Amino acid sequence: MAYEFKSRVRYSEMGLDRRLTLSSLVNYFQDCSTFQSEECGCGLDYLAEQNRVWMVLSWQIEILRLPSLGERIRIQTWPYDFKDFYGMRNFALAAEDGSYLAKANSIWVFMNRETGRPCKVLPEHISGYRLEPRLEMEYTSRKIRTGTEGREEASFLVAKHHLDTNHHVNNGQYIFMAQEYLPDGFRTDRLRVEYRNQARLHDRIFPVVFEEEGKTCVSLNNEKGQAYAVIEFIRKGE
Repeated sequence: MAYEFKSRVRYSEMGLDRRLTLSSLVNYFQDCSTFQSEECGCGLDYLAEQNRVWMVLSWQIEILRLPSLGERIRIQTWPYDFKDFYGMRNFALAAEDGSYLAKANSIWVFMNRETGRPCKVLPEHISGYRLEPRLEMEYTSRKIRTGTEGREEASFLVAKHHLDTNHHVNNGQYIFMAQEYLPDGFRTDRLRVEYRNQARLHDRIFPVVFEEEGKTCVSLNNEKGQAYAVIEFIRKGE
């Protein structure tokens, strides 16, 4: 059975169109998996004792409809596979009646905090979880390819409000940053994110924007042109 919590769309979670923003959607998903981990005894304190951390490698989110202000919503998650260093987890955003508003796939890696390297997932690390069937949706590669010629935008520094408990930029913050470069009125039907490196306090981010018909891809790079994260927004059409 999926883990679930319920909420209502708040004013602080809306965009200009009065609908839930993409970054708020990802925050709901992250909160949902965190709540599940805390309740099953595999949360932040347990991981800290083990000197371990789960880090997300990629998101693929299929958006059917973004809810509006005050709408009652259900946020759901469940793991469907663990293999070697990796965990695979589905998410869903549902309306009050249970109909899907968004579906998501995510891939995570289990890291040793001390060495900064992946480590094998052992049975005791996941004993509190129960695997569920994989969600029915189209599954794409986690690797995102950008174009060859992009538009460079003004660089900016990572600030304290971008960070989370791991002391690097939170996953959702990269999406919030990348949304700044979407064309006016762009409606995202599919969001893909690939995380490649960790940006930390006072690192400088150099955005490069790649645009084509129905798609905007933003690479948030370091000073050497290496991506911290690549975010792809796709509009499938009316």
